[in-house]
Amino acid sequence: MEITTNNAFADEVNAGLSAPKKYLSSKYFYDATGDELFQKIMRLPEYYLTRAEFDILDRYKQDILKPLVERNEQFNLIEMGAGDGLKTRILLRHLYQNQIPFTYYPIDISDNVLNQLQATLKEEFPGLPVKAIQGTYHEALEARAWDKQHPSLMLFLGSNMGNFLEGEALSLLDELSNALRPGEMLLAGFDLKKDPEVILNAYNDDQGVTSAFNLNLLQRINRELGGDFDASKFKHWPIYDPVSGECKSYLVSTEKQEVKISQIGAVFHFEAHEAIFTEVSKKYSLPELERYALAKRFEVEQNFLDDKKYFTDSMWRKMG
Repeated sequence: MEITTNNAFADEVNAGLSAPKKYLSSKYFYDATGDELFQKIMRLPEYYLTRAEFDILDRYKQDILKPLVERNEQFNLIEMGAGDGLKTRILLRHLYQNQIPFTYYPIDISDNVLNQLQATLKEEFPGLPVKAIQGTYHEALEARAWDKQHPSLMLFLGSNMGNFLEGEALSLLDELSNALRPGEMLLAGFDLKKDPEVILNAYNDDQGVTSAFNLNLLQRINRELGGDFDASKFKHWPIYDPVSGECKSYLVSTEKQEVKISQIGAVFHFEAHEAIFTEVSKKYSLPELERYALAKRFEVEQNFLDDKKYFTDSMWRKMG
C-alpha cells in the first residue's frame, strides 16, 4: 500500500478523531471511489434531490438565463462544487446553442472530477472556454481567479449549502457575497423541508450505497494515511430533526476498539456505540432563505421549484 503525504488531511483527521465528540469532514468523501459512489447515489430511487433539480433546470433554463441571453455580452459562469457538471450542462447547452459568449469556471476540491469534467465538456462543447479551479470553497472565493472585467453568475447547485452547520453556512454566505459585485447573481440550490420519511430514506437507501459512501471515508484514511480501520466494525447511521431541518450522518462503532493511523502517529480509542459525525444536510423553508439572503446583502429575485416543491434553485442578486 502506498501512503501519500497529505498534511491537511492528516491534520484534520487528527483533530476530528481527538475531539471529545469525534467528527470527520465531509469534504474528504470525494476521492475517486467516493466520486463513483456519489454518482450511484444520485441515480437511486430514494435520492430525490438530483431529479428535482434536473426538473427545475430543464423547465426553467430559459427564465434563469434570459437576462444573460438578452444582454448577449461576455460573462463568467462560476460554479462552486461543480462535480461532474451533469445538471449544469443543461444551462451550458442553452448558452452554447444561443452562442452567448461566456467562460465557465468549475470549482471543485477533487482533481479527479475536474479532469473528467473538462474532458467531457471539450467533447460536447468544442471551443467552450473552460478554466477549472481546484480547491476548497474558501480558497476559491478568496483567490477569485476569474475575469474581473466581466460580470458573473455564480452557481452553487445541488444543495451544497446545506452541507454546512448554520454558523458555517452563514460564514460561507458572507464569502459568497464578498466575492460578487453589486448586481451580480447567485443561483443556489436548497433542499426544502418536507415529509421526514422522504428525507431520511434519501440518506439510508435500501441498496446500501449511501452507507458505502460514508464508510469509504474510513477506507480513504486507510489508503492515504496508513490507517487500520475495519469498516465492518462501523455502522452508517443517519438521523433527521424536522425542527432544525438538519439531516446528520454518523459512523457508529459497533464495539470497543483501537485504530492506528501511521501517518499521524497516533492510536484512537473507540467505545462501543461511539459515533463519528461525518455530514450534515440541512433542509430549509422559503422564509428562512429570504432571511438568510437579506442578512448577507442579497435580494431573492425568484425561487424556481419542482412539481413536488421538494427543492428550489433560488436566484439571488447582490445588493449595493
